Amino acid sequence: MLLSASPDTVTGTVRRAVAYGGVGALALPAPVLGTAAVVPFLVVAAGALAVTDGPLFELFARPTDREAGRLRGLFDFALAATVLGGLAAFGDLPVAVFVTSVLLVAAGNLGGEVTFVHSELPPTLGVLAGGLVGGAIGLVGAATLAGTGIESGSAILLVLAGALVGALVRSMLFPRDEPPVLLSVGLLLWFLAAVDAGADPEAVAIAVAVMTVFGVLSYAIDTASLEGVLAGVLLGLLTILLGGYAWFVVLLTFFGVGGLATKFRYETKLERGVAEPDGGNRGGVNVLANSLVAVGAVCVLAAVEAGHLESPTALVAFAFGGAVATALGDTLSSEIGAAFDGARLITTFERVPAGTDGAITWQGTLAGAAGTATIGGLALVLLPEIALAGGILVAVGGAVGMTLDSVLGATVEGSQLGNAGVNFGATLGGAIATAAMAIAVGLVTVGGIAV
Repeated sequence: MLLSASPDTVTGTVRRAVAYGGVGALALPAPVLGTAAVVPFLVVAAGALAVTDGPLFELFARPTDREAGRLRGLFDFALAATVLGGLAAFGDLPVAVFVTSVLLVAAGNLGGEVTFVHSELPPTLGVLAGGLVGGAIGLVGAATLAGTGIESGSAILLVLAGALVGALVRSMLFPRDEPPVLLSVGLLLWFLAAVDAGADPEAVAIAVAVMTVFGVLSYAIDTASLEGVLAGVLLGLLTILLGGYAWFVVLLTFFGVGGLATKFRYETKLERGVAEPDGGNRGGVNVLANSLVAVGAVCVLAAVEAGHLESPTALVAFAFGGAVATALGDTLSSEIGAAFDGARLITTFERVPAGTDGAITWQGTLAGAAGTATIGGLALVLLPEIALAGGILVAVGGAVGMTLDSVLGATVEGSQLGNAGVNFGATLGGAIATAAMAIAVGLVTVGGIAV
């Protein structure tokens, strides 16, 4: 949950968010301050530790700050802004990215608080809307002060991607503007700027339109929660713009088929206590855990094409295909298999209740194999780096990852890893297995990787 109700929330949270927005606005002069851009945030950080009571303390203090007797939240925010500012002043991070990130996070926080207090809409939407406004102000303000123009495609992509990341990280991990939220936004925007993503305004507009339609449909047919939709939109947008529509179709197949699979015999799975919550909607954590490795491969591809890495693009394609094949195979095997009896634990083959972590059924195994074969076939048809033998390797690599998921489920899930961790590990294993097999059979020749 993004926010929790309390007397403090009702009476002071919006005022505090406005104050944080004022602190965030200290990033606006960065283009003219140069290396001194970090000074305002250093002053705020020092003041946050020095102020222990009085009007300023009451203005910025959260409940946890009052318990600690220090403005730790403000200190953390100012420190994270100082880090980004330092990277802009003394490193290669574009100053516009610094300004945009800080304004986006600060305005997103305000949007979330206002929505929570004065609207029945989910606060995550308020964070997203506030982030879009703040990011736009930051980007335009930085460009104006620096005397430079803004490529419309890059501007749209940076603001939208930053707002989506800010809303997701805040909603799923950190309810306030802690350093990970700001740093996550800043680092992603830095990467997108470095690979020149969004250089084609028409491509960005089409990608945004496609993902908007996809997100609305996913939400309308209840295949994903709000966070799941936002995660899918972000990952799909990055895949289209960094990899291309062919790569997106492969990923979209997982999103679509996997989402529908959760509805298969849903009432039966619900009675058994193994159904996805909220009517089978996939949450943001689930979407990210199953797709981060695949989209990470797309980001590597973009870095290769931008000249930041030297590596065969075919190897990236195999890793991408293996990760998506694993995700779809595992989803189908779990969702289909949990609806049938006769489950056996993969490590001992003893009979266990349906839906037990690490359990398999022949129905689920066949469904999972069909899923990995589907992705293998799509990769063969759509990805020019993958030939006939490569498509088979993608399917086999997905089966390896799917099996790894069951083994991890039977051994470490619940005690050392959660379901999201198991899914991430399995897709990573499927990606590595597929890439390794491609190297082993000579479909990919690997040279040195130079960063």
